[in-house]
Amino acid sequence: MIDSSITRKITLAARDCLSSSDRQVMSDRICKKILLLDEIQSSETLFVSVAFRSEVETALLIKELLRQGKKVAVPVTLVAEKRLLPVLICDMEKDLVPGYCSIPEPRRELRASNAIKGSTIDTILVPGSLFDEQGGRMGYGGGYYDRFMANEAPSARRIGLAFEIQVVDALSLQPHDVPLDLIVTEKRLIRRVRS
Repeated sequence: MIDSSITRKITLAARDCLSSSDRQVMSDRICKKILLLDEIQSSETLFVSVAFRSEVETALLIKELLRQGKKVAVPVTLVAEKRLLPVLICDMEKDLVPGYCSIPEPRRELRASNAIKGSTIDTILVPGSLFDEQGGRMGYGGGYYDRFMANEAPSARRIGLAFEIQVVDALSLQPHDVPLDLIVTEKRLIRRVRS
């Protein structure tokens, strides 16, 4: 096993160094692959992260899912409760404003009217810092997505969004790190059968 904390720093620095055009090209490839997945086609309600900093860009993916008539929820980070709140949106430009750490989140008035239960979500599209060949994922240290997947949407499919540079052979994971069912990079799909 590798030292995950050092690898996380190196990997995030490498991801930050990707040019915006390279990141967009790779993100587009990832999004096209995601839209073709049976798991996505059969999903009615999806919980999709909104890209932040140098993460895989998800704006076009969210717009296309909405265009296809899917219900798309994006997260609000409830820092005091240490949890994510899924809120349905209809229009990225109108519905999102800068939130926690300046990550785009649904406007305050939507949180009351459009919040949904995790149990209604079919598929979660998850960001992360590091991923491995066995479906392992490391986030950014807050545990928000791990808690959400484990406690609020345990039966939802879990799909990680990653650039190939974020994938390593094996991570040294903690018991609370929730494994993914699928990781999608610009080059491949990494599937794991849930036990």
